[in-house]
Amino acid sequence: MDVTMDIYLNNTLTRKKEKFVPIKKEEVGIYSCGPTVYFFPHIGNMRAYVFADVLRRSLEYSGLKVKQVINITDVGHLTSNQDSGEDKIEQTAKKEGKTAGEITKFYEEAFYKDLADLNIEIKDTKFPRATEHIVEQIEIIKILEEKGFAYKISDGIYFDTSKFKDYGKLGNINLKEQKEGARVEINNEKKNPTDFALWKFSKPEEKRLQEWPSPWGTGFPGWHIECSAMSRKYLGQPFDIHTGGIDHIPVHHNNEIAQSECAFSVPLANFWLHNEFLTVEGEKMSKSLGNIFTISDLKERGVHPLSFRYWLLTSHYRSPANFTWESVFGAQTAFEKIIVKYSDWVETEYVEGALNDSDVKQFEEAIADDLNTPIVIAILQKVSGGAVVNKMDKILGLNIKVLAEQLRDIPDEISKLQEERDNVRADKDWKKSDEIRGTIEQKGYTVFDSSDKSVILKTLSLLAKERN
Repeated sequence: MDVTMDIYLNNTLTRKKEKFVPIKKEEVGIYSCGPTVYFFPHIGNMRAYVFADVLRRSLEYSGLKVKQVINITDVGHLTSNQDSGEDKIEQTAKKEGKTAGEITKFYEEAFYKDLADLNIEIKDTKFPRATEHIVEQIEIIKILEEKGFAYKISDGIYFDTSKFKDYGKLGNINLKEQKEGARVEINNEKKNPTDFALWKFSKPEEKRLQEWPSPWGTGFPGWHIECSAMSRKYLGQPFDIHTGGIDHIPVHHNNEIAQSECAFSVPLANFWLHNEFLTVEGEKMSKSLGNIFTISDLKERGVHPLSFRYWLLTSHYRSPANFTWESVFGAQTAFEKIIVKYSDWVETEYVEGALNDSDVKQFEEAIADDLNTPIVIAILQKVSGGAVVNKMDKILGLNIKVLAEQLRDIPDEISKLQEERDNVRADKDWKKSDEIRGTIEQKGYTVFDSSDKSVILKTLSLLAKERN
């Protein structure tokens, strides 16, 4: 397959926008940091996967084959980035009185459901679990130890960041500020405040739900080593693109780079792409503020997951986005208008018509410029034919064709009301006509009238509630 479109991406590593050229001809390897499966992912978490999906679709649209890996962190992610606190999986398992396996399986399945709701393409995507790659993680730690990059203290094996001169190069992290701002409870056995755990020892006084033997003692892997091991196994090293949220830059991603480059003397990934934070009503999401929302919460409030995806795409992935119910309902209204217009084109057989070359050129140029989806959405709102929508939707992933079909899927109960209303309209009984219209709309449908007939469509809000 020929590459039909050059794509330029903002590389966090070089802090420049660069033309993307894959390592292997016509094939791209993408590693996306996946969820820690101890709770439901919230809408801020899901922004990272919508962004990675648009990236994947854009590369495939350009003629490249994509090999994607999204890891499942089912052990080793502690409640603090400073290698202290309890393992999040263990903490939830104890709280709910379940096994670690029961917890991780339940929340992993919840994650897959959210991916499906957001129409995120996962065909042939690998979802490796950290617990199934302990051997690979231990092997990397052994290499680091043999090369003099690792040392042992009372609670585990640590990576010595002073031995890697480029530590903090991703995002140009100011290590002096990090050290000066280091928290008091940092393990004072560490050689440097930025050193991080490769392997943590189980405490002798307690039996962990998840622990493994190792050359250094019974314990469990550090969070960072998991990604280095799984990305290397499935994509090789270096691979093309690593994605994640900007919160991963200072610690997690710099730690991945340090251990992988020191172990194997080659870069981990050529491109690093990061999406910005999602706030809610101008505030960071937190349990104390009660503003952590999930995809299920959106559906309960009548927001279709694909309306949320549409809303996300109205902002550039590298721009902060502020979620408000008003803004997302407004986006749903705009999105619904696009689907209704597309539905009209279906009715008039105007979906497979000639492509407007100007629209296609504009949207391809926008996507090629670091996935500029806000411009693409603006183009989508004004296009004048279904064929262009179908082409654009290969990248946007809004599933417009399917949604148009679902909006037109009217049950017999509503069809009978429509027929009754058409009859009273023919008799010019406008009062009765309005009464029936009100009944139809209360049930979650929209009525469109013309001089001789009416058209009734479901609303996205009704479709959202039906998905729950």
